[in-house]
Amino acid sequence: MENMLFSKQDLKKLIIPLVLEQTLAISIGLFDTLMVSSCGEAAVSGVSLVDSISILLLQVMAALATGGAVVCSQYLGKGKEGEAKRSAGQLMFVMILTSLVIMAIALLSYRFLLRWIFGTIEADVMRNAEIYFVISAVSYPFLGIYNAGAALFRSIGNSKISMYTSLVMNLINISGNALFIFAFHWGVTGAAVATLIARVAAAVYIGVLLCKKDHPLCVATRDSLHPNAIIIGKILKIGIPSGIENGMFQVGKLLVSSITATFGTAAIAANAVGSSIAGVFNIPGSAIGLSMVTVIGRCIGAGEKEQARYYGKNLMKLAYIGMISAQVLLLVILQPLLHCFALSKEAIAIGRQLLTTFAIFSALIWPLSFTMPNLLRAAGDAKYTMEVSVFSMWVFRVLSSYFFAGTLKLGVLGVWIAMYVDWGFRSVMFTLRYRSGKWQNKKVV
Repeated sequence: MENMLFSKQDLKKLIIPLVLEQTLAISIGLFDTLMVSSCGEAAVSGVSLVDSISILLLQVMAALATGGAVVCSQYLGKGKEGEAKRSAGQLMFVMILTSLVIMAIALLSYRFLLRWIFGTIEADVMRNAEIYFVISAVSYPFLGIYNAGAALFRSIGNSKISMYTSLVMNLINISGNALFIFAFHWGVTGAAVATLIARVAAAVYIGVLLCKKDHPLCVATRDSLHPNAIIIGKILKIGIPSGIENGMFQVGKLLVSSITATFGTAAIAANAVGSSIAGVFNIPGSAIGLSMVTVIGRCIGAGEKEQARYYGKNLMKLAYIGMISAQVLLLVILQPLLHCFALSKEAIAIGRQLLTTFAIFSALIWPLSFTMPNLLRAAGDAKYTMEVSVFSMWVFRVLSSYFFAGTLKLGVLGVWIAMYVDWGFRSVMFTLRYRSGKWQNKKVV
C-alpha cells in the first residue's frame, strides 16, 4: 500500500511510551496495595473494595475520553484541524462537568454505597474503606482532567506527555506513601492523600500544556469550553455506548465483589493483590488498545479502510506477542512476587492459584476480548461492543460466578473462572465482527 499514514517509526513513538505510561499508571494502585499491606489485611481489603467502586466511576470518564479521542483522531485524519481543536475543548468541558457530578455523588452516598454493595463486612475493613473512598472521591475531577488530556495527546500521536505525567504521578505517590504511611503512620489515610496529591499534580501539568496557544488541540480558545451540542453529540456517540459498556462491566464486577467479600479477609486480600498484579501484566494489551484509537481513528477519518485493516492485524499480532511474553514472566516470578506483600499463608496460596490460571487465559484470549474492541470503537462501532460486553458480563461473568463460586463451592477461584468464560465469549463475538467488515462502514464525523 502507498501513502501509509503511519510508519514503523511513528508506531514505535506512539506505542512504546504507551506501554511505559500504562505501567506507571497501574503501578500507582499496585504500590498503594503493596505499601498499605504493611498496615494489615484489613487495610488491603478496605482499599480493594473501594477500588472496585472507584473503577466503576472512573470508567465512565475513560469512556468519554475515548469518545473525544476518536472524534479528534477522525477529524485530524480528514485534515480538519479546526474541528479537532473545537472537539478537544468540548471533551474537556464534558469531562470536567461529569467528574464533578461523580465526585458529588460519591461524597454524598459513600456510606450507603459501601453497605449496599458489600453488606456486612468486618468493622476494620469497613472503616478503612470509608476513609479511602472519601479522599479518593476528591481526586476524581483531577483524574478526569488528566484522562481527557492524555487522550488528546494520544490522538495527535504524542504519547510521551502522558508517559512523563504518569512518571511524575508515580514518584509523588510513592514518596507520599513512604512519608504518610511509614513516617507519619497514617495508614490508609496516608495512601489516599498521596494518591490525591499525585492526581492534582498530573491534572495541573497536563492542563497547562493543553492551554498553550500553539498546541494543535489547545483548549484555551474563546469557544472551546462553551457547550457545542453538535460536537458533544459526536463525542457522546462513542462515549455513551462505551460508558454503558464500562459501567455495566464494573457493576457486574461489584456484584461479583460482593460474593468475594463473603469468603473472608484472606480471600479478599488475595483477590485484591491478584487483581493488582494482573493489571500490571495486562499492560501490553492495554497499551496496544490505546494506540488502536489513534491509528484506526486516523485511518477511518482519512477514508483508508484497507490501511485500517492492515494496522489492525499488525497491532493485534503485536498485542499477542506482548501478552504472551508478559504472562510467561509472571509465571516465572510469581512466587517471590506474592511474598512481597504482607499476606497470610492462606492468602498467598489463594493468590498463587488465581494468578496461575490468569496467566494462561490472559495469554490466550485477553487481547481478543479487550484490545480488539478498541479497533471497533475507533471506527465508530461502539454500539456493537457495548451490546456484546453488557450481555457477556451479566450472562457469563455474573451468573456463572454464582454457579462456580457458590454451587460448585470453588470460592474466589470460581469467580475468576467465570471471568475467563466471559473473556471467551467476547473473543468469539469481536473476532466475528472484525471479519465481517461491518465496522468499516461506521461514521462518527
